[in-house]
Amino acid sequence: MATQVTSEKLGTLNVYVQGELHGAKAVVLTVHDLGCNYAQYDDFINHPSMAEIKARTAWIHVSIPGQEDQAPDLPVEKHENYKFPSMKLLGEELVCVLDQLKVAQVIGFGEGAGANIIARFAMAHPERVLGITLIHCTGTTAGFMESMKDKLISWKLDHIGMNPTAENYLVLHRFGSFDKCEDSIKQMKTAFKDHLRSGINPKNLRRFVIAFMERSNIVDSIGDIQCPVLLVSGKLASHAHTVNTLEMAMRKKFENKKNVEFLECDDVANVLEEKPEKLAESFQYHLQGIGLVSSIPMKKMGGRPRLPSGSSMEAADLPKSFSPPKANSPLAQCE
Repeated sequence: MATQVTSEKLGTLNVYVQGELHGAKAVVLTVHDLGCNYAQYDDFINHPSMAEIKARTAWIHVSIPGQEDQAPDLPVEKHENYKFPSMKLLGEELVCVLDQLKVAQVIGFGEGAGANIIARFAMAHPERVLGITLIHCTGTTAGFMESMKDKLISWKLDHIGMNPTAENYLVLHRFGSFDKCEDSIKQMKTAFKDHLRSGINPKNLRRFVIAFMERSNIVDSIGDIQCPVLLVSGKLASHAHTVNTLEMAMRKKFENKKNVEFLECDDVANVLEEKPEKLAESFQYHLQGIGLVSSIPMKKMGGRPRLPSGSSMEAADLPKSFSPPKANSPLAQCE
């Protein structure tokens, strides 16, 4: 279901609701990455390994201004008194979505630039967030080389439109610098490029790229996050080193050191696309550590999963007090 939310500082946001908000065991709030929109999560949510979670949750997908398929040009900043929002403002104003949809608390879920925005939301409104999943999240400002690349891409998107340089940069951003030979990876990259050419407005994308390039540092204040965090990265991801920096900062600054779990996958750049089953498993443990969707059986090697004797699915799904996952949980393992 598509709807619109109004923010005094952001204007109108397009929001897409998947599932029944007020009958769900948990509500997940998503924000997408550069060159994407809410549709980037379709394959993951509909993956067979997500079936049990999907049946118990509702999803609120927020579209960053101007990033919808076939979106018209955003107003010109100099002539129409419009300024594209910063990453900080986008994170802070997500609370308007919850307020207007009458949702008390959510699980945050974001990839890339969207993960950075979700982290800022959790920092600004800790009372509204039960937990967050951050995929390839950067916590530092853009480095010199990243800034130079972004400036070149921004110029070309504005003056040329979608072009091979911009496409290759965005593919690098999402899929890393490696060149796997598997047909499935090639198909993912081709599909992503096709969507960039046919669906995304390059001038609007430029504004999002600039906002991401000009992001402020969140590492210094990352301790403001009070909820459990699931960090996710592929070892071949373009921002893998910054995810590791963020993890170290969280472990240093979090009052409860057990509130951060890290899923790092070998030989993978895009965990969401390449290892959806492993991400789904870790996301399930994340939710159950918070006390949600407890009726979903744990996946155990060497035996059939089962519910505790005498438990019903409905009773098992009742929220429980938070208990961090045990040390032998599979959250930090990806084979």
